[in-house]
Amino acid sequence: MSTQTERTLTLTAVPLTAENWAPFGQIPVKDTEPVDPVHLEFTRADPHFNFIGHHWTELDVEDGAPICDLLNRHDTHTQTLMSIDVDGVLVVAPKEVDFSDPAHVDTMRAFLIHPLQALSLELGTWHWGPFPLGPGEITMANVQGKGYATDNLIAYVRRDLGVRCPVVWDPTSYSVPGAPG
Repeated sequence: MSTQTERTLTLTAVPLTAENWAPFGQIPVKDTEPVDPVHLEFTRADPHFNFIGHHWTELDVEDGAPICDLLNRHDTHTQTLMSIDVDGVLVVAPKEVDFSDPAHVDTMRAFLIHPLQALSLELGTWHWGPFPLGPGEITMANVQGKGYATDNLIAYVRRDLGVRCPVVWDPTSYSVPGAPG
């Protein structure tokens, strides 16, 4: 982090809908729908399907809130994700920003997802997660380019831009893994 004073930008996660997700990608629809909004792109002709997971222990957590300290993006392929087991949270930013300016952090948005709720990231969309809402792991069905490791740009929002981004949500709408009820 630079010598500037750290700024805090609290990101309040909202439920995922086709409308609020539109700037960042598409939501898959049933095959009976007249229009399929999802656009998949693999410039290296390397589509790949697997299962991936993120664990709560990967996160820095301060005052009970996970901290989004970085975002990733892929410029050679879209990515489609679906939690198969627990509720989750993800943060995104539009592909048009490059995080060369701390003001770009203000474009970040947070979303909550339920199991079996799929989303597709537009080519170049910055993303963090999805992560579980508490201790435990989220498992996701994942479609992305097989060569993602060589196409994984990272924006370090806290280290390089001096912006701390805690992610919060309404706890009555979503469940924490392993919690009763």
